[in-house]
Amino acid sequence: MKKFAIAAATGTILGLVLTTQVAGPLLAQESARNTTVYEQLDLFGDIFERIRSQYVEDVNEADLIEAAINGMLTSLDPHSSYLSPDDAQDMRVQTRGEFGGLGIEVTQEEGWVKVVSPMDGTPADAAGILAGDYITAVDGESVLGLTLDEAVEMMRGPIGSEIIITVVREGTSEPFDVSIIRDTIKLTAVRARTEGESVVLRITTFNDQTFPNLSDGIAKQIEEAGGIDNINGVVLDLRNNPGGLLNQAIFVADAFLDAGEIVSTRGRNPEDGERFNATPGDLAEGKPIVVLINGGSASASEIVSGALQDHRRAIVIGTKSFGKGSVQTVMPLRGDGAMRLTTARYYTPSGRSIQSLGIQPDIIVEQPLPKPATDEEEEAPKFRSEADLRGALNNDSLSEDEIRQIEEDAAKAEATAALREQDYQLAYAIDILKGLSALGPKE
Repeated sequence: MKKFAIAAATGTILGLVLTTQVAGPLLAQESARNTTVYEQLDLFGDIFERIRSQYVEDVNEADLIEAAINGMLTSLDPHSSYLSPDDAQDMRVQTRGEFGGLGIEVTQEEGWVKVVSPMDGTPADAAGILAGDYITAVDGESVLGLTLDEAVEMMRGPIGSEIIITVVREGTSEPFDVSIIRDTIKLTAVRARTEGESVVLRITTFNDQTFPNLSDGIAKQIEEAGGIDNINGVVLDLRNNPGGLLNQAIFVADAFLDAGEIVSTRGRNPEDGERFNATPGDLAEGKPIVVLINGGSASASEIVSGALQDHRRAIVIGTKSFGKGSVQTVMPLRGDGAMRLTTARYYTPSGRSIQSLGIQPDIIVEQPLPKPATDEEEEAPKFRSEADLRGALNNDSLSEDEIRQIEEDAAKAEATAALREQDYQLAYAIDILKGLSALGPKE
């Protein structure tokens, strides 16, 4: 016992000595770092005073400080920024699903404004703006060198007023101007319709209305079809969806999953990480799902497609998504402003980080660019069949009901073929559901 007590005491003494020896340099390093920070803050104060007193024109001190704060945040990554009181209010309005503007989600890349996606049914969408377009000038004034917030401010204006944006598009040799009339943007988060036997859920954004719109939309389509047995599957169209609220992405993924992880977030400190899991219940009742994505599908769209892909609940088709796998937390500040700060990364159920990699489709399907209108459209050659031949025998082996069913199936196939001219990717998705339905349910 005496030996143990001595050993324990010795260990304690050694521990104290080691702690003192280690803590000393650490405290010195921390003190030196704090000194450097205070020196830098003094430098900032000196520069601020010199600008205020010696700049060629009078300056607004509040604007200077806001610019310094925003510069500090935007130096971190493209999604961290300072929100002035007006910008913070605009953001709150957008999450409710109604705001004024052009209807485009933008980011910044190498000093230029890049379109993440145009929003369905908005002035930008009607004007032909595409995901991946670069906006280089607004009303003839270059946006190079401006912050993203400054460029966005240039694009704002009274509802009904015209704006001319200069666009650079991949595959186009010269920049071109696009005229857009500003309007009130009212977003319907989810549009539901039925194509043939497939329910198509077009999700344009993830705001407070997304999950209610989705659940109501799919229920209505199933009811109009006469029940779930008359539906062969669901297409979730997430193309050009720039994302939005994390909780809505979780609700949408959960709507088609009975169990398992949906998404996890990991921040700077391991203890700040979160995991979100699915709850029982599947709005599609086990029917096949195809998810459509493209380069304009970002953030919340990637959470949904990644979760359904990892759980093998859906086939993902289209082109690689945008790759925004970071979490932004909006922190209110004094004076009604706010700070949008990147605080974590998203991970799919299998542990994949979405950041910069995006979601890779199971089947890559490119969307052909719209063909220029021509005066004379060439018609495909029409081939004659047996039924066109004079004196051909009739088919007397089918009942009237069977003939009617064949004709209905042919009409649906022709409708899908016609859809290919308008939306090749969606037609491809519907063909996949039709093929899976033809195989029958799994035993």
